[in-house]
Amino acid sequence: MYRRENKEQRIVLSYRWVIFLILAIGYAIVYFHRVAPAVIAPELTRNFGIKGAALGILASAYFYPYAVMQLPSGLLSDSLGPRKTVTAFTLVAAVGAILFGISPTFFTAVLGRIMVGLGVSVLFIPTLKILANWFEVEKFAIVAGILMAIGGLGWLSAATPLALLTLWLGWRLTFIIIGLLSLILALLTYLIVRDSPPELVASSIPEAERTISSSSGEPKLSLLQGVRMVLSEKNFWALAAWFFCTGGILFGFGGLWAGPYLMQVYTLTKTQTGNILMMIAVGMIVGSPMLSYLSEKVFRARKSVLLISSFTLTGIWVLFVFFVDGLSVLFLYGLFFLLGIFASGIVVIGFTVAKELFPTQIAGTSTGMANLFPFAGGALLQPLIGLVLDCSGRSGITYSVEAYRLSFVGFLVAAVLALISVFLIKETHA
Repeated sequence: MYRRENKEQRIVLSYRWVIFLILAIGYAIVYFHRVAPAVIAPELTRNFGIKGAALGILASAYFYPYAVMQLPSGLLSDSLGPRKTVTAFTLVAAVGAILFGISPTFFTAVLGRIMVGLGVSVLFIPTLKILANWFEVEKFAIVAGILMAIGGLGWLSAATPLALLTLWLGWRLTFIIIGLLSLILALLTYLIVRDSPPELVASSIPEAERTISSSSGEPKLSLLQGVRMVLSEKNFWALAAWFFCTGGILFGFGGLWAGPYLMQVYTLTKTQTGNILMMIAVGMIVGSPMLSYLSEKVFRARKSVLLISSFTLTGIWVLFVFFVDGLSVLFLYGLFFLLGIFASGIVVIGFTVAKELFPTQIAGTSTGMANLFPFAGGALLQPLIGLVLDCSGRSGITYSVEAYRLSFVGFLVAAVLALISVFLIKETHA
């Protein structure tokens, strides 16, 4: 009997990494879609004959359904089951990517982006739920950090690799291929992923190594009770403001306008632009585990790390505003790397705070509601910055240095507001 249990435990401990790999690849594709417009912006403006505001609408069409679906994603995960939820919505994202690739008009391209945003919007929360069922409490934060780092690889692939692929295959065929890969991933999710260890073997991880899902004996709260509890917590709103501003900067700039800025102000090629944009992903990959370690082992605090991050982010935007066209290429590499750490890698600390502000039985609700705000920020700032650029004067689809400087003031204001909001967040580290 003891030998059989040992064998089952070994199966669980090995199989969970297979599950993690499949889900992590899906999460990498989520990040790919978020920021891909930054590289293909020139092709989109030429193909559909659009200006900056319309380009912002096309890129941000991903974020509207993503923001709206954050709360329902937890409900779907609980009712349909996380594996089936991930499978179904990965299929939606796959169809959306293919539609975007073949779209003959601006309207169908927007529809494709909406379907992509809808599809990938319901992957993060169910993924966390599955991983919480398979990994021990003390390992979950590390696993979540690794997941965020792999998401950075998705961002990485949407920089130089995407630039090279579009030069070789064209942007349309590239997105059709991404859609087909997503179809394969949906199939693997359905066939291989399991919601919890008991679905694979009779026994689970030993009691000494309990998972998050099994560690709480507290009574389960309804979705409405959880939502009310989150909305009535004033510290949540300070965190939400921080997420909104930081996410707006990350997705508004790194997800769209950084590409045109580098190509038009610094006259860089698409490949050179992709190389610099890639530094955001590198910063995210490095920053997620690094900031988690600093929070847990060095500062033993969340708020200190958030303050350092927001101070640095504000400094970055001061430089962009005052030296919009006066930065060396090497310096740009460094700034984009720091942007990846302090606008992207830092969100792992934000989600930790969202979880720790509330009882464990509504951790999914609080995390899902917090996850709404960075995408709402991106959905607002992408077209808003495009509108500012349009109103600041342009030559064809090229914007002036002063137009970019003026638009960057918006990002600086967002950075300052994020910094102010951190002072209003309470420390949650136990």
